[in-house]
Amino acid sequence: MSLVEHLTELRGRIIWVLVVFVLAMIGGLIVADPVLNFLKNQEPARSISWNAFSPWDAIGIYMQVSMVIALAVCLPVILYHFWAFVRPGLRENEQKATLKYIPFAALLFLIGLAFSYFIVFPMAFEFTLMVTHNLQLTETYGITQYFTFMFNILLPISLLFELPIVVMFLTRIRILNPLRLRKMRRYAYVILVIVATVVTPPDLISDILVAIPLILLYELSVLLSTLVYRKQLEQERRFEEEGAAEGEGLLSPRQ
Repeated sequence: MSLVEHLTELRGRIIWVLVVFVLAMIGGLIVADPVLNFLKNQEPARSISWNAFSPWDAIGIYMQVSMVIALAVCLPVILYHFWAFVRPGLRENEQKATLKYIPFAALLFLIGLAFSYFIVFPMAFEFTLMVTHNLQLTETYGITQYFTFMFNILLPISLLFELPIVVMFLTRIRILNPLRLRKMRRYAYVILVIVATVVTPPDLISDILVAIPLILLYELSVLLSTLVYRKQLEQERRFEEEGAAEGEGLLSPRQ
């Protein structure tokens, strides 16, 4: 395929993703009300008196919730179209193997969402509440500010939980390998610690509680990359042996 044909295919796949995203947003708007009621009845939101500081606050929060729902629904579609775009450059066994990553990617996203909502977000909220009480301030929460604060924590951590699948996929298509990942370990640790510091309250305990799972995810990614890389080397060795055997078979009648 020429460059123009590749770009045309890419445009078509982006359009498909956008169509699914818009439809998922419409569905998200339909289910946003029960989702919001559920979130408002959980701690720490249950004890909060909600306020609107702008006529757009209610509409804005519905849009935020619907976008998060749409992202969760659309993630497998995005991964499928990315896989379909690079599929012609993969061997048949690699095509089947990488396609199986998509359900696990969706599962890891949900696990990251649960981890960030039930563990990281309560810690961050309790820390901000403690600072508010220390300053003897009156707590008046706007619904938009509360959910924006929550989603700014949930989404980055949920996407970081995709790291093992992304690394396995990039190893399969020969962009990454475990040797390169081990060389990058120091820099990866620094980046992950910085991310943990940014998305959590500025206290050491919260930073450690988030940084450790992220570092473990990186080490799991290195382990999975090693397994994939070994399989690739084994397959290449078998291909070479089969090719050599076929070559000897063609030469034997002449001898």
